[in-house]
Amino acid sequence: MNTAPIVNPWLAAVAPSPIGETKRWVLGRTFPPERPLIDLSQAVPGYPPAIELRQHLGELLLDPTMHGYTPILGTPVLRETYANHLTDFYGAPITPAEVGITSGCNQAFCLALMSIAKAGDQVILPRPHYFNHDMWMRMQGVEPVSLDFRPGSGAVPNADDAEKLIGPRTRAIILISPNNPTGAVYPPETIHAFFELAKKHGIALLLDETYKDFLPEGTRPHDLFSRSDWRDTLVHLYSFSKVFALTGYRVGAVTAGTALMTEIEKAMDCVSICPPRLAQEGALYGLRNLLPWARNNTAGLKARADMLGQGLERSNRWRLVSIGAYFAYVEHPFAGTPSTDVSRRMADEENLLTIPGDMFGAGQERFIRLAFANVADDKIPMVLERLERFGA
Repeated sequence: MNTAPIVNPWLAAVAPSPIGETKRWVLGRTFPPERPLIDLSQAVPGYPPAIELRQHLGELLLDPTMHGYTPILGTPVLRETYANHLTDFYGAPITPAEVGITSGCNQAFCLALMSIAKAGDQVILPRPHYFNHDMWMRMQGVEPVSLDFRPGSGAVPNADDAEKLIGPRTRAIILISPNNPTGAVYPPETIHAFFELAKKHGIALLLDETYKDFLPEGTRPHDLFSRSDWRDTLVHLYSFSKVFALTGYRVGAVTAGTALMTEIEKAMDCVSICPPRLAQEGALYGLRNLLPWARNNTAGLKARADMLGQGLERSNRWRLVSIGAYFAYVEHPFAGTPSTDVSRRMADEENLLTIPGDMFGAGQERFIRLAFANVADDKIPMVLERLERFGA
């Protein structure tokens, strides 16, 4: 008799989460005060939510009306407020019916993909890729088709290269800008070129702008929402987690034409029933009251990125490929050594926890991601010192 558990072979074939894997490298270890662990593995803010937001949510905990289900795609007031925020940010009208609130941006992506692609379809995924996108596609039997960036491009993909990958099974193209894992900020003309490519071939463009709030103030990353035909092609993904430091609350959003939103609502009802109620209240409070607070945090993060980037540019060993938002993507100096080995040794020898490039797709063995948002400014020189010392 076979006593092995019955598992989905598509799920079983997917490697474990890189975050969980790298955290296990240091599990159970203790670190001396003179060389503490510096965790550059996960994209989390280095500060808690604003005190007034925490106080507001604390008061809401006592409200008996705050603990039940909401409508499937979120509370009407949050959908309206977020639609107005997008309208102001992009300078184009977006209606509440075209947005849905989700349990984080990862769920927004999962719901959008389920609504667009079926098993056996293909989706073009720039490499290095955000591992959760690749993992979810494989779990669904959707085939990721890798799009590599050209050398010297600053990790920005090219739409002409993507067109060569489009076939009869292609259902969508995925872009993340600012990018995870590279930090690269895609120029508006690049985003527009991918939109035109997707429209030309009748496929969707899934645009994840989780990190849009960490662009320089006044920057409009594209004007796709100004197009009257955006609803036929564009699916926009977003997270409130980073901008308002609500990572553990799980609250994000998806924006699309109403026809696709109908399908997303079906999927949302099955997997979550509705987004978490208090998380929605946190996002609503943030949109109404904390955008100046968020801009101040963005300025601090930009200064930290500049400090790290300038230090890496001075290095004769580590090559900075791209940097932005929460991330720096660097080429390590150990030719012929897989990045997983390099990252693991850095965790063992330098108490520096990073994610190796080969966890972001094949061909990334020379690269490492540094997620620096949660590292205090006074630790950045220490990061640079440890990188230079390692293996020298």
